[in-house]
Amino acid sequence: MTRRWLLFVPFALRAQLHPDPQVARQLERFQDHRFGLFLHWGPYSQLGCIESWPLVWADRKWSNPAIQTREEMIAFREKYFALPRTFNPTAFQPRDWALAARRAGMRYVVFTTKHHDGFAMFDTRLSDYRITSPDVPFHKHPRANIAKAVFDAFRAEGFGIGVYFSKSDWRTPYYWKPGVFAEDRNPNYDPQAEPERWAKFVEFVHGQIEELLTGYGKVDILWLDGGQVRPPKQDIHMERLVAMARRRQPGLIVVNRASQGLFEDYRTPEQEVPEQPILDHVWESCLTMGTQWSFKPDDTYKSAREIIHLLAKIVSRGGNLLLNIGPQPDGRLPAEAVSRLEEVGRWMAVHGEAIHGTRPVAPYAAGDVVFTAKNRARYAIYLARTDQTRLPERVPLPGVTPVRAAVLLGTGRVAVEREDGPAVLRIPPSVATARAGEPAWVFRLPR
Repeated sequence: MTRRWLLFVPFALRAQLHPDPQVARQLERFQDHRFGLFLHWGPYSQLGCIESWPLVWADRKWSNPAIQTREEMIAFREKYFALPRTFNPTAFQPRDWALAARRAGMRYVVFTTKHHDGFAMFDTRLSDYRITSPDVPFHKHPRANIAKAVFDAFRAEGFGIGVYFSKSDWRTPYYWKPGVFAEDRNPNYDPQAEPERWAKFVEFVHGQIEELLTGYGKVDILWLDGGQVRPPKQDIHMERLVAMARRRQPGLIVVNRASQGLFEDYRTPEQEVPEQPILDHVWESCLTMGTQWSFKPDDTYKSAREIIHLLAKIVSRGGNLLLNIGPQPDGRLPAEAVSRLEEVGRWMAVHGEAIHGTRPVAPYAAGDVVFTAKNRARYAIYLARTDQTRLPERVPLPGVTPVRAAVLLGTGRVAVEREDGPAVLRIPPSVATARAGEPAWVFRLPR
C-alpha cells in the first residue's frame, strides 16, 4: 500500500469513532449514498415565495422587500398563515418522485415535515396547524398524511429516510407569543423571564419529533434546522431529545445544524461547496437545483452538466450532495427539474460506480480531474470544460502513481504511457468519438 492509499484509511474510519456503534455504522452507510434529494414543500408553494422567511420582520430586506411597515407585515402574516385553507395538491404522487430520484442515482431523501412557519406536513396531534386539519382541503385525500406517504414511497425504492424538522416554530404561541409583534426569528419574549411558556415549547418540540419517530417507519436521519434554537437562551434540552429519539430509532443520525457540538453527527454547508477536501468530519453540501428552496414559477435550474460536476467535486472532497427541488402547489415536481434528473440519471447509469460507496483519495484533484476510491480501485473523473465535447488524446494524471491499467467507463481499456513520473492515459480517436458529448468522463484505475 502506497503512502497515498494510506491517506484513504483515516477517512474511512472516522465515522466509526462515534461513541454509539450503531450511529457509526449508519454514518458509513450515509457516506456510501453520496447523492440525495431534498424536498422543500408546503402551503407557501402557492405564493412561489421563499419558504417561511418572508414572515420575519428583521429579514424582510432579502426575504420580503415589498414589506415596508409593521402594518404591512401583520397583514402579510395573516395571509401567509391562512395559506393551508387553499392548499389542495391533488396531483401529489410520491412514487413518481421516488422513481425519478432513484433513476437519477439518488440514494436518500430529506423531506421538510415542518419548516419554521410551523405548518406540519404530517398528522400531528399536538397542533391544528397541520395538513390533516379539517380546514385544509387536502385532509380527506388518501395521502393526506403527506410526510408518511413520502417516506413510504421512498423507502419502497430502497432510500434512506431523512426527517427535516425546524426547531423554531413561528406559529405556536409558545415561540411567538400572541399579541406581541415578533421582531426577528427568535422568541418574542424572554424564555428566562417566562420559563413556563418556554417549557411548553420544549415539550411541544419533543412531542412532535417523537410522533415522527414512532409512526412513520424506519428513519435514518433527524435533520434539525433552526440554528438559533440553542443554549443558553433557547435551550430545548438536546441531550434528552436525542436520547428519546434514539430509543425510538436506534442508530439515528442527528443533524443539529449550526451547533458544531455533541449532537451534530454531520455538518451541512448550505449553498456552498468547500474548496478543499474535508476529512476530519462527515459532511453534506445542501444545494438548490433552482434559485430558491421552495417552488418558484419560471425558476432557472442548474444544468445537468453543472449538477454532475458539483456531485463529482463534492464527493472527491469527502462530502455528499443533497440536491433540493421545490414541488409545485399541485404536488408535481416541476417538469424542468424532472428533465434534469433524467439527464443526470443517464450519466449515473454508466458512471455511478465512481460516486456511490466511494471515499476521497489523494491527490483529490489535479487540473480538470478529480479522484475517488472504492475497494481496490481509484477513479479519475475528468470534468469537461464548457467548450469541450470530447476527451483529448492524452490525459495526464499528476500525482497518481503507479497506474498499471485504465478503463474508460462505458467503453473499455485505454493505453497507459509508462513514463517516468505521473501517469498519462492515451485516448484513441475512436474512443474519444464514442464518448463525445459527455459532461464528464470516468477512468477506473485498478490497483
